[in-house]
Amino acid sequence: MEKRTDATPTSSPLDEQDNNISRRHFIQTAAAFSLGFAGLGTLAACARRSPEVWTNANYGFGPLIPDPEGVLDLPEGFSYRIISRHGDEMADGFLVPHRPDGMATFAGPDGVTIIIRNHEVSHTAAATEGPFGAGHDRLPQIDRAMLFDAGAGETSPCTGGTTTIVYDTRNQAVVREYLSLTGTIRNCAGGPTPWNTWVSCEESVERAGGRLLVDHGYCFEVPASADPVLAQPVPLTAMGRFNHEAIAVDPASGVVYLTEDRGDGLVYRFIPNVPGQLHEGGVLQALAVVERPSLDTRNWDAATVATGDQFRVAWIDLADVESPEDDLRYRGFADGAARFARGEGMWYGEGAVYFACTNGGSERKGQIWRYTPSAAEGTAEENQTPGTLALFVEPNDGALIDNADNLTVSPWGDLIVCEDGSGDQFLVGVTPEGELYRFARNAMSGSELAGATFSPDGTTLFFNIQHAGLTVAVTGPWNERRSPSAADGNNT
Repeated sequence: MEKRTDATPTSSPLDEQDNNISRRHFIQTAAAFSLGFAGLGTLAACARRSPEVWTNANYGFGPLIPDPEGVLDLPEGFSYRIISRHGDEMADGFLVPHRPDGMATFAGPDGVTIIIRNHEVSHTAAATEGPFGAGHDRLPQIDRAMLFDAGAGETSPCTGGTTTIVYDTRNQAVVREYLSLTGTIRNCAGGPTPWNTWVSCEESVERAGGRLLVDHGYCFEVPASADPVLAQPVPLTAMGRFNHEAIAVDPASGVVYLTEDRGDGLVYRFIPNVPGQLHEGGVLQALAVVERPSLDTRNWDAATVATGDQFRVAWIDLADVESPEDDLRYRGFADGAARFARGEGMWYGEGAVYFACTNGGSERKGQIWRYTPSAAEGTAEENQTPGTLALFVEPNDGALIDNADNLTVSPWGDLIVCEDGSGDQFLVGVTPEGELYRFARNAMSGSELAGATFSPDGTTLFFNIQHAGLTVAVTGPWNERRSPSAADGNNT
């Protein structure tokens, strides 16, 4: 297989950039990404099958071929390129930060793809993990007002945030790369919006003091631009201060859904005062199950929820959403909200929101849930036809899924799940029929794979090998995904 590792920016006819991306394109893309998911209910039956069935080479894209370079094992016919490395110099003179995590893509001008990428860098990390270099020697190149938290000292800024990669999928080449948000900490995941921004989330509730000038634990909005633009570091305070992980937006209603990476976390929704304008404030609520108030969905000590169970949902208003006590989840649960086991990756598909709970299940190996919004989501009428919550998969076997983290929906309808467990780390596909297969293996190390997302044209899968600080682009015969019947000569 071809293994290209050249990440050098190339020249392109795209010197005149236009970052105007239509809402209509986003909705069409989201719809295409979720085709076929109506069949996911069959996961209940599949959960009882053996690991050999779930990883059978007769479906998915076939067995993984060992990479002679020892980076990434992929099925026959697929190849990867390393398109970005920690420490690379970017077009704006800053360096690619370390610990790449959640990502999303947007359609750019003249067919390019705009990738916005989080960096889960802590305020205690070494200077070399940030964009300003050893000793923060490049810090003078930035207006300190563009740092959310410039730090208590002259050379101690917070260095988490986001970078943006402009990528030409036709030539499989980087056009440019730049810093797009900085001064935050532990930007783990987030999510795309229909109005062409990325919401980056801080997985932190650190308070001001010591090296920190301000409280953390917020979401920030980053525009999808093909030209270098550093986002104003304005926290979306009405979306709450907690251990944020990911978000997803329902393009029909403009409602934002959020996960909380805590072993006893909640799932939230934010109803903006003005759809598409998150800075204008709104109402933060927590998900509750109508039939079972304060439901513990984790299944740790007892199987309180079975795969395939479906519940009607109500939403509980939350007060004091910026509480310095980090107690939203306690107050919400006491008021009847459901409790989840480390909500992490979240993605919107046609008519539904899928999210992973990394430590759910009796073996704490992970769950995947689906929330289907009401036709009247976010209005007074939704009480008549409430949204529904269903548990789609809980395998309780690390050989099937080992701590599901980031996830996305592929152009052909499969869910692609990043593992963050122990030992070997895989990208796992879930077919509309409920079968599981392994698509990629980190052959370098036990580092998690993160940020899986497809280009808008469907040709390229991007994801990160976090601890190595690498972003890769994978291409291949996406139309050759096989069903279990392929063993009998019948391809999908």
